[in-house]
Amino acid sequence: MPESYESPFDMMRITLVVGFFVVAYMLYNLTVSIYENYQIEQHIADFKERNAALKEDNQQKMDDLQYYISDEYIDKVAKQNLNLINPGEKVIVIPDEDLVVLSQDEDTAALSEQIRQSWSNPKKWWKFFFSSNPYKS
Repeated sequence: MPESYESPFDMMRITLVVGFFVVAYMLYNLTVSIYENYQIEQHIADFKERNAALKEDNQQKMDDLQYYISDEYIDKVAKQNLNLINPGEKVIVIPDEDLVVLSQDEDTAALSEQIRQSWSNPKKWWKFFFSSNPYKS
């Protein structure tokens, strides 16, 4: 037999190696294609979310615009800022019940007490022993 003749075993080995590389290349391309498809789907989902948020924001702004150009809002602003009233309306002023008016002496005493509360403990003792004692009755 001549030396240049290849055995069927060698041809089968070469065919298997070439087939392995072809399959590996195809798997690589398939993997890359699937990953790119996944990324595109992610971008589409992100854009859909942004689009929904923008639509909601746009709707809110349209609702605000409708409110700000309504007669009720114009009437409310005229009453609050310009002190206007509609014909036939009466204004009733309700005072705050929490509003406490202190006399000058009470106001001064409250302020003095606040100042004393902010003193440090050693300063309070110093004032207690060496100056007129604000804590004595």
